Amino acid sequence: MDNYVLYGAGGHAKVVADALLSDGKTVFTFIDNNKLGQYLGIELNKNIYDLKFPFSSIIAIGDNEVRKRLSLTIESTYGIIKHSSSVISSLATIGEGSMVLHHATIQVDCKIGKHIIINTKASIDHDCVIDDYVHIAPGSVLCGNVKVGEGTFVGAGSTIIPNIKVGKWCTIGAGSVVIKDVPDFAVVVGNPGRIIKYNQHG
Repeated sequence: MDNYVLYGAGGHAKVVADALLSDGKTVFTFIDNNKLGQYLGIELNKNIYDLKFPFSSIIAIGDNEVRKRLSLTIESTYGIIKHSSSVISSLATIGEGSMVLHHATIQVDCKIGKHIIINTKASIDHDCVIDDYVHIAPGSVLCGNVKVGEGTFVGAGSTIIPNIKVGKWCTIGAGSVVIKDVPDFAVVVGNPGRIIKYNQHG
């Protein structure tokens, strides 16, 4: 479907809207309960249930926990965002609600889950597996056969070397270099990456 409804009207939603427009799609409206009026010249709405034509939804919110919570409560058909400048192997798979943004690369046999953000110039090499609700921030590099668990945030400019497993709901700090497996909920910073604490989640 070419008509999209975006949930959220913040900075990330701007980037998602631009990606949609680059691919010839239409942003019909933004849904944001905290704002009124217009956003990017498009009328904001709080209720989409009166729409009389088919549309796809995207939860255009950067926070992984919020994106998960909304995806479990909003009944909709979710699309997939692929910016026209992105490079995606025909042998990669991408789940519903996921966003592949400007100049991102996804290589052969990658499995990208649902409601994931592959942000600007992120590079995902062959055979990577990324679970639902992950955010791979701008300029991050996942080398071959990396596995990333649900809800993890990989900060801008990070590098994860081949064959590494990163657990669920981890935080990889910006610019970190991950050279060994990371357990669930760990916060990793530095080069080489080291665990400094653990996230509290769930």
